[in-house]
Amino acid sequence: MGKTTIWHHPVPKSRGGRDVVPMHPICQQTVIAQFTNSELERAAMDVEVLLANPNVRKFVDWVAKKDPDFTATLAKKQR
Repeated sequence: MGKTTIWHHPVPKSRGGRDVVPMHPICQQTVIAQFTNSELERAAMDVEVLLANPNVRKFVDWVAKKDPDFTATLAKKQR
């Protein structure tokens, strides 16, 4: 994690989520762009479910090589 950390609701607030986890902003943007709120509600905090998405896996493999404070503009939600 870099200097900038946000608090992400793994289960969206609109779906009753109250728990939060620290997350890098571009990682949150990627997760939100790849999943609907319904999908996030079902996946909750199961990282393996999120990583099973090919676009998320590709992103994680790519960003793992970057500096912790790396930031970028990412594609908008595809749905």
